[in-house]
Amino acid sequence: MDYVRLGNTGMTVSRICLGCMGFGGLKTGNFSWTLNYEKSKPIIDRAIDLGINFFDTADVYSDGKSEEILGRAIQGRRDELVIASKVYNPTGPLPNERGLSRRHVRQELKRSLGRLRTRYIDLYQTHRWDYETPIEETLRALDELVRSSLVNYIGASSMWAWQFAKALYKSDSLGLERFVSMQNHYNLCYREEELEMIPLCREEKIALLPWSPLARGFLTGKYGRGARPAGKRYSRDQLLRERYFRKEDFDVLEETGEVAKEKGATVAQVALAWLLHKGVTSPIVGVSSVSQLEELVESTSVNLSPHDLKRLEQPYRRRATEGHV
Repeated sequence: MDYVRLGNTGMTVSRICLGCMGFGGLKTGNFSWTLNYEKSKPIIDRAIDLGINFFDTADVYSDGKSEEILGRAIQGRRDELVIASKVYNPTGPLPNERGLSRRHVRQELKRSLGRLRTRYIDLYQTHRWDYETPIEETLRALDELVRSSLVNYIGASSMWAWQFAKALYKSDSLGLERFVSMQNHYNLCYREEELEMIPLCREEKIALLPWSPLARGFLTGKYGRGARPAGKRYSRDQLLRERYFRKEDFDVLEETGEVAKEKGATVAQVALAWLLHKGVTSPIVGVSSVSQLEELVESTSVNLSPHDLKRLEQPYRRRATEGHV
């Protein structure tokens, strides 16, 4: 496993980040498909054995069960690892149990620390932009957490580039902690972030931590052009159905498949290798088995030439403007 600095910080993270949204084991609701502790722990253990030291979760994943599973699984090894979590989404029915107000940020951090069984979180991220709370209030609250040694660094996820630029400007002008990472939607089939967000992050030395690097499973190669999609993931994932079945997406998928054959690799490995060749810090991968994890880790050894990169990128066609979900 290779390691890299997280943006302009001194903290080092693995080139692959294990996303923990798939851990939870709930029997109902939006996360009913997730793995319980007994099925999650072998994946977490194997990730550590493979050199992954970077784990990403959130307070809302399986109503906090994801954090609980991760915290329980890493007992005794916590200080070896980099743990990231997120705050913003509703965690209860009351008006103040959502958003990025000082009250909610403080409240959710306390709850996350308890579930993760830790004294601190390495990277605490805003899950979405809060249109109702002034960004200055959010930044001051996050700054207080860093100064209190409860958080080491702060990051952000899924917003427009102008919003991120505004937040960085406010941090600098007020002398507050600034965001060191951006967790954004970026993969071979969704490259709109190349227009504004990624150039901004490169200029500001912000770490890029793409979510959905395999396009919700589309870039694993299990879907074929013209074939009727099947499987639990397709039937339950509305965003997968809406986003990744354009003609142009299959053009990208098929070219990725051709490159994969030439490299003796899988489609998923090539799709992740492309991100690693594009200056991304750590793609956030989600898996449901140890074998899937082992396959994806091998992407770090797939070498792509400038010609390979050009081939992979050529079929892409720009999309209509989309919101951040």
